[in-house]
Amino acid sequence: MTNRTKYRILEIIPGAMVWITLIGLIALSFLNPLWAIYFIIVFDVYWVIRVFYMLIHLTHSWVRFRKDEKIDWMSKLRQEKKGEWQKIYHLLILPFSIESLEVLQATFREIVKTDYPIDRFIIVLSGEGRNDENFYKNVEAINREFGDKFFKFITTLHPKDLPDELAGKGANANWAGHIAKKFIDQQKISYENVIVSNFDIDTCPHKQYFSYLTFSFLTNPNSCRASYQPIAVYNNNIWESPALVRIVHNSTTFWLFTDLARPERLFTFSSHSMSFKALVDVGFWDKTIVTEDSRICLQGIVRYNGDYKVIPMYIPVSMDTAYEGTFWGSMKNQYKQIRRWAYGVENFPYMVWNMWGNKKIKFLKKFRYLWNQLEGVYSWATAPILIFILGWLPLKMLSDDEKTSILAQNAPIILKYLMTVAMIGLLVSAILSITILPARPREHKFYKYIIMFFQWILFPYCMIIFGSIPAIDAQTRLMLGKYMGFNVTKKGGKED
Repeated sequence: MTNRTKYRILEIIPGAMVWITLIGLIALSFLNPLWAIYFIIVFDVYWVIRVFYMLIHLTHSWVRFRKDEKIDWMSKLRQEKKGEWQKIYHLLILPFSIESLEVLQATFREIVKTDYPIDRFIIVLSGEGRNDENFYKNVEAINREFGDKFFKFITTLHPKDLPDELAGKGANANWAGHIAKKFIDQQKISYENVIVSNFDIDTCPHKQYFSYLTFSFLTNPNSCRASYQPIAVYNNNIWESPALVRIVHNSTTFWLFTDLARPERLFTFSSHSMSFKALVDVGFWDKTIVTEDSRICLQGIVRYNGDYKVIPMYIPVSMDTAYEGTFWGSMKNQYKQIRRWAYGVENFPYMVWNMWGNKKIKFLKKFRYLWNQLEGVYSWATAPILIFILGWLPLKMLSDDEKTSILAQNAPIILKYLMTVAMIGLLVSAILSITILPARPREHKFYKYIIMFFQWILFPYCMIIFGSIPAIDAQTRLMLGKYMGFNVTKKGGKED
């Protein structure tokens, strides 16, 4: 059996598990509905327990977030890391493709507001050769407005159709990283003194993001063998976005909150930071895949034989939702974005291939990473459908004799009770989603707060349409070898 065949088997496993579960439960509902009911009840009990487990971590992270945002991190740097923080440079990689000048300007205006000295910033604004007109149209205006504010401002155009590349953010960031390396080498700056942040172009960092990041970096005894993950919120255009889009992005933020409290299962996601030394050691972001953001920490784990971690940062970076100006356009945009995120399933075969046979990585660490990855993508694709749709199918398939059994009589009551208990999670989510909203624009009336609270009634539909279905789509594509390309999410949709 060739290595390629072995790797293909690993690619097939996640999608196969999903389809075996869905088809198997449907078949079991017809062949033996009582057994199917047992399975559904056990599955729902597991998920209710998991909801409460996640709420504990969500609450913990929320309290930590509120506490940390009140701290003056720049003052802590000056007091506790005097003589150290002044050596640190921040390298910002900003790949972009089709985004408008307004999106770029919004990001740069937030960057220059940072409380960290911006004369210690190296910025690489990297456009796409396949959209060179957009690059040339916007880069001159950005350079004119912001180019002289940083230690170094570099603009570059990532050439299109380079060999051994998948067109997308990973390839662009890889190119930009190598451009930055040339400058850093020319300046003879130590890699250990450079923190690199790979941001989506619509990322607006918190005013204290870089001082918080620098403090986290300098207080980490193994700072160069870690990635640093902030809280991703999607507030840039949240007021304009449709309810389903708001729910998707709030849910993403809350998922990240729960994982911040569990660093052992935390991967890098979207905008993140790391040591430039580690970035060079691992060979920069993978330019052949869709989900380079989560892959980069796995590259570190493999490169350093498990001696690499992701450090949670309880400070936000704000980005755009998938709203792009129209309702149906936003729905399509949102689906494609979630499908791209779900294509992170491509990390499972990479992890098995590069970690399982590495005896230098402790067995429990390998098992934990693999379990978290496989169980995560499996639940993403199956749980909403099993809970909200297929969970009721076995009840419809019962024979007259089976309907008189104790289990059949009590199953609807049990399932209803479990769903009612799980509603506590929705209530907490609804409350927290209001507290993280940015200031209400004048054109939006006060009653929209009420709408944003009760929008969570749509959560079950949202988790099927923008949860299970795109996840099944992504895993099926990988299973069949119909590999995805990188779809650029349109950003910056605003109401006129």
